[in-house]
Amino acid sequence: MDKQTRHNHASLRALLGTLKNTDVAQIILYVLLSLACALAGSAAAVLLVPLVQPGHPLILGGHTIDIHGSIETHALLFAAITACFAVLRWQAARLAARLASRYGMHLRRAVHARLIDASLPSLADATSAEIANVLTYNVEIITQGFNALLQLLVAGITALVSLALAFWVSPPLALAAPLLAVLALATSRISSRKQVAVSRQYIADLTRLFWLSEDFPRRLRHVRSFEREDAEKASHSDISGRLGQGYRHQLDLIASGRLMLELLAAAGVALIFVLAYRLHGVDQASLIAVCLLLGRLLPYLVSTRQSLQQLHSAVPAFELWQRYMQLPPARTAHVPLHGAQIARTLHIERVQLAPPLAALEVRDMSLRPGTLTLLSGDSGIGKTSLVDVLAGMMRPGAFVARAGQRALAFDDYRELVRNSAYVSQSVRPWQRTVRECLQWAAPDATEDMLRRVLVDVGLDKRLAGSEHGLDTALSSSSSRLSGGELQRLLLAQVILRQPFLALLDEATSALDAASEIAVLSALKRRLPRTIMLVVSHRSSVAAVADQCVAVGADFHTTVSTPAHAHA
Repeated sequence: MDKQTRHNHASLRALLGTLKNTDVAQIILYVLLSLACALAGSAAAVLLVPLVQPGHPLILGGHTIDIHGSIETHALLFAAITACFAVLRWQAARLAARLASRYGMHLRRAVHARLIDASLPSLADATSAEIANVLTYNVEIITQGFNALLQLLVAGITALVSLALAFWVSPPLALAAPLLAVLALATSRISSRKQVAVSRQYIADLTRLFWLSEDFPRRLRHVRSFEREDAEKASHSDISGRLGQGYRHQLDLIASGRLMLELLAAAGVALIFVLAYRLHGVDQASLIAVCLLLGRLLPYLVSTRQSLQQLHSAVPAFELWQRYMQLPPARTAHVPLHGAQIARTLHIERVQLAPPLAALEVRDMSLRPGTLTLLSGDSGIGKTSLVDVLAGMMRPGAFVARAGQRALAFDDYRELVRNSAYVSQSVRPWQRTVRECLQWAAPDATEDMLRRVLVDVGLDKRLAGSEHGLDTALSSSSSRLSGGELQRLLLAQVILRQPFLALLDEATSALDAASEIAVLSALKRRLPRTIMLVVSHRSSVAAVADQCVAVGADFHTTVSTPAHAHA
C-alpha cells in the first residue's frame, strides 16, 4: 500500500469517526433497508423468468421450482414483489437524504463552533476567504462524499445479493462475475490519484475566488478609481477558467471510468452467453435468470464510478475541515471571580506582548469602572494586539496584575473581563435590521430601551425619517446606513450590553471629531460601572479621557493623566 493510499484510508477512517451514535444506528437501518431492497429486486428479477418462458419450470441451484397458476397470477406476483422493491428503495433513499442532511449540518455547526471558540493566534494565518469556503461549499463537498459512501453501500449490497443468487442459479455462468469485478476494481483505481490532485486544486481555486469576491462593493470603488477594471476582469476570468478546467477534468475522469465499466459490462454479457452455449447443463431459463440478475448491476456501474469520484473529491475537502477543527480553543474552564472583586480597580502592573511584538510593554496602568482610557500610537505598532490581550483574547508574553489587593494570573484576569464588549473599526453589522442588530446584543431589551439607546448614540433622528423605524433594513439601498451610522449602531450595542470592560478599537473613526466626543461622552454617562478603553489617532479624545496611554515609535509607552481628570 503506497503513501497516498494510506493517506486516503486514514482520511476515510477520520470521516467515519465524525459519525455520532445516532448516525451509526441510522446507517445500520439503512443497510438493512438496502439488503431488503436488494433481495426484493433480485426476487423480482427471478420471478420475471416464468413470464418470459410461460409453462417452463424455474431451475435454481439444481432444484426445479414450478410456480403454479396462470400467467395473470405470475404477473400479479411479479408486480407485488416489484412494488415492495420500489417502496423499500424509496424508504432507503429518504433515509439516505436525512442522513446526508444531518451529517452536513453537523459538520457545518461543528466547524463554526470551533471557529467561534478558536484563539486569535491560531487564526493568524487563515484568510477570510478560506474560512468562508470552509463554512460553505467545502462542507457541501464533504457531504457529497458521505452520500457517495451510502450509495456505495447500496451498490455493494446489491452486487453481493445478485451475485449470490446468480451463483445459486448457475455456478458456471456466475464464475465470470468475479473476474469482471476484479477488472472493474482495477479500472476504478486508474485515475484516483489524478482525481484527488484535481480536487485539491479545485478547492484552492475556489478559495481564491472567494477572496476575489468578498467585500465587493467597497473593493469596486477602489478598482474603478485606479481604472483597473480590465485587470480585475482578467484575474477573475483566469481563476474561473481554472475552475472550469478542474470541473471538466473531474467529469472527464467520470466519463472515462464509465466507458471502461460499460465496456467491461458488455464483455461480461458476451462472456456469459458464450459460456451458456459452450457449457453443458445450462438451460435457457437459468441463462435468462443469470442475465436478469447481473443486468440489475448495470445501472450501478455509472453511479458507483461517480460515487468513487465524489469520495476522492471529499478527501481534500475533509482535510481542510479537519485542519480548522484542530484549532485550539481561546478559553479554558475557570472559576470566575466574585462580583465584589469585579467592582474594584484593576491595576495592570506589567503587560508585555508575545513575540513578534515583545518589544511593546505597558507598566502601571489602572483601569477603574466608570473611566475612559485613551490608547494612541502609530499604525502597526501593536495597539490592536495590546487590546486583544486586555480583552483576554490573546495570551501575553508577561502579565502582572491585581484586583484590589488580590494578585491576578492571566487566566483569572481573562475570566474577570469575560463580560466585555469589543468593537473594531473593520466590523460592520451583519444582521438584517436595526432591531435585530440591537436585540442581538440584548435579547431581552424592551422597545423603550432600544429607542432610548438610539437617542444616546444620535441615531434617533436618522430612523425617525424612515417609515420602518427599528425595522429599517441595513442592506437596502433606500435605507442603507452610512459608515458613521453603522458605528453608532454598534456603540448602541455596547450600551445595551452594559459590560464590565468596553474596548473600542477605532470604533468612532467614521465620525467627525465633535460627534466622536459627543458619543464617547454619552457612553461614559450610560456606562458608570464599565471600564472603557478607546483606541484612537485623534488627540481630541483626550478631552474626555481619564487616562492616556501613548505608544511611541520605539515601543516605549507613557501612561499619563490629563489635567482635566485631576480637577
